[in-house]
Formats: sequence, structure tokens, C-alpha cells
Amino acid sequence: MTSGEGPARSEAEMMIAEAKKALWVMVGLLAVIWVIQLINAPTGYDLSREFGIEARDPASLPEIFSSPFLHYGWGHIEGNSGPLFVFGFLAAYRGVKKWLGVSVLIIIASGLGVWFISPSHSVTVGASGLVFGYFGYIIVRGLFDRHPIDIVIGLVMALCFAYQFASLLPSQEGVSWQGHLFGFAGGIIGGWLFRDKRPKAVTSPDPATTLLPKNFG
Repeated sequence: MTSGEGPARSEAEMMIAEAKKALWVMVGLLAVIWVIQLINAPTGYDLSREFGIEARDPASLPEIFSSPFLHYGWGHIEGNSGPLFVFGFLAAYRGVKKWLGVSVLIIIASGLGVWFISPSHSVTVGASGLVFGYFGYIIVRGLFDRHPIDIVIGLVMALCFAYQFASLLPSQEGVSWQGHLFGFAGGIIGGWLFRDKRPKAVTSPDPATTLLPKNFG
């Protein structure tokens, strides 16, 4: 084994280990969301109305952190679950700790967008803000981190899910484009804030141009 194979193998093993953690984290997240749905649905979605984001109501600001885990129907949660799992895993496979920071940023950005811009007296819930946040994060992460694999993943995701960009603008009544747009923006900002910090290269001075101290006898 050459000297370069050791670090390369170690990096690959670390990435596989993080990918395994990311897989189980997303399975756990979806399990929590579905358990809440099983409790919420029989009550006629009382939890959604109580813990959703009511636009411009100061008392509703804490619900920014509860609304992504709530939904208004089986079709609603089913439509979010697949993209949430795929995009969430791709966002987390390089590091679950970084993913947690990105997730909190997306939740806050999406929730504040809903709180400020949604129609008065509307109550918004759903994980779609997270979905679009992860989508934005995946697209730009490779560019900020300068990882070729992530650049390819971001490009493929952007091309395969290009139709999703239409959901960032007002289109369908009852769909929170505000959460989509601000979540997407939060993901892009997260890509920049949580980018890999690379140490600056330190160059040694050129001996030929180094000035020698003068000695006076």
C-alpha cells in the first residue's frame, strides 16, 4: 500500500460512516413525523391548528420550530416524505453535525418567511420548507466546498427536479410558496455559512530573495 492510499481509505471510511448515520437520522426523523401524524389525524388536526405558524401573530413565533413536523392530511405528509428523505440524506451524508446546523437555519428562514408574508389569519404547517431548504443546500454545497462529487450531485438534482423551481413562486392556492422560497434561500445561505473551511497555504520565503541582516564591524 502506497503512502497516499492510507489517507484516501481513511477519508472514504469516514464518509461511509457518516452516510450510515445520515441514513438512520433520516429514518428517525420520518418516523417522528409519521408518529405525530398518527396522533394528529384522529383529532381532526388539532395539533396542526394549535402548533402551526399563524401569520404575524407574535405568540406564534415559537411554532416556527414545531410546524415542520405537522401536516394537514395524508396526501400532504405523503407528498413531503419522499423528497424529505432523499434531499435530507444527501444534505447529511457528509456530516450529521453540519446537517443539524443547516436544518435549524432552514427552519428559521422558512418559518420567518411564512410568518411575515403569509395571508393574515392563515396557519401553516408542513415539512416542505425543509425539503426546499435541503434542495437549495445540495445545489450549492459542492460549489462552496469545492467537492467534485457534490458538484455533480447538485447539478443532477437541479436538472432532475427543475420543475420544483415553479413552487418557489405563487402558483397554487393553499400551498405555502413563502415557506418554499425562504427555505430554499436558507439552504443556499447554509451552504455558504457551513462550507468546509480550508486552511490557507503558507508559502516559505524564497531564499534567493530573502534579505540577509547587515553586520557592521
